[in-house]
Amino acid sequence: MSRPEAGPPTAPSGGAGGAGGAGGAGGAGGASGAPITLLIADDHPVVRDGLSAMFARDPEFEVLGEAADGAEAVRLALALAPDVILMDLRMPGTDGLTAITELGKRGSAARVLVLTTYDTDSHVLPAIEAGATGYLLKDAPRTDLLRAVRAAARGEAVLSPSVAARLMSRFRAPSAGPLSHRELEVLELVAAGTTNREAAARLFISEATVKTHLLNIYAKLGVNDRAAAVAEAFNRGLLTPETPERS
Repeated sequence: MSRPEAGPPTAPSGGAGGAGGAGGAGGAGGASGAPITLLIADDHPVVRDGLSAMFARDPEFEVLGEAADGAEAVRLALALAPDVILMDLRMPGTDGLTAITELGKRGSAARVLVLTTYDTDSHVLPAIEAGATGYLLKDAPRTDLLRAVRAAARGEAVLSPSVAARLMSRFRAPSAGPLSHRELEVLELVAAGTTNREAAARLFISEATVKTHLLNIYAKLGVNDRAAAVAEAFNRGLLTPETPERS
């Protein structure tokens, strides 16, 4: 994403960023005395209203607009040029991840702070890779969210404690080694949409053995579910659209 280089990661609640003013994506906030401008993107009106009301109580921030889906978020971001976008990931139509990617393609200077309820690898890593400046969970305390927005406006990476711990463990974990021949067979069948029972029948093994292979696959790929395993396998080149099913 075309943005100034981000600063070091900062964790909320010990801490999501330093207190005090922040220089926004366009230099609007912080030392100049201008408020940090925000765009809130979430498909739940109650969430949008709550966030807008929270920031309205603090003169350090100004909410420029609200979006109910990713497409509207992109349109408003380009029109309003906010310093920070609070972006939900799961929204109808155009989701948050697609919106982050599109903003990067359009050259938006806004910093995107993901605000969601999901902290799994299949959500966190794609969002960060797409260009999100930070990743925060919706159960974060108000003070942590305010600090996170200030930090994001300065271009600092902001991660909730659980997300930071997940990423640290991912990079510190020793390599689990390549997938075995049997694990690849199971993964290919999963990618083809078969159930555990169907895979067991195709491979002439028990359903419990299929589950064991899946757990090993998850551990080696660093994921938590079937969909993420398939996605990561394609990403690593272990599977391709032309991969033939093994006999």
